[in-house]
Amino acid sequence: MFTGIIEEIGRIDRIELTDDAARFTVRGPIAVSDARHGDSISVSGVCLTVVEQGDDWFTADVMRQTLVTSTLGDAAEGRTVNLERAAKIGDRIGGHIVQGHIDGTSELLSVVPGEAWRVLRFSLDPAHAPLVVDKGSITVDGTSLTVSAVGDDWFEVSLIPETLTATTLGERVVGDRVNIETDILARQVQRMLRFEGDRA
Repeated sequence: MFTGIIEEIGRIDRIELTDDAARFTVRGPIAVSDARHGDSISVSGVCLTVVEQGDDWFTADVMRQTLVTSTLGDAAEGRTVNLERAAKIGDRIGGHIVQGHIDGTSELLSVVPGEAWRVLRFSLDPAHAPLVVDKGSITVDGTSLTVSAVGDDWFEVSLIPETLTATTLGERVVGDRVNIETDILARQVQRMLRFEGDRA
């Protein structure tokens, strides 16, 4: 489990492709400072498992399904990524409960700058639209954010300077794809309502 509070901006140093998977080497000294084999690290919102590590890097295997459904599938060596270690029991949850199991990707549609913030509008898949609400939580590239506005096929987030500098979201331009994870509580309620409807 994660909280969506990014600890550092890392970098993909190497990608080794196979027929149905890939092995990523990611540089992130904070992420590996206390990591052990088998630990989970969120890489731009995708929960990956440490299989090897060094002083400031770790490697993780990424299966085909993850490559297809996330931005890791078109990532290139040198790309920056948001990194967060798994939360410890007893930690403060500064963001919200994040699983690292993304729902899919969204495209950045527009960026509106303000004096000290930016408003980013992203596309919203019809399958995810019922799970995104105004003032609700959403995870974008692993970052816990509050939805500031939402339509039928789009949502917006308003980013403060800290978020723009502490995450990769400050680098994103129109047309970029990002990983999104909707609120787990909304997903659970949707699932329960589906079964209630079947019994009605």
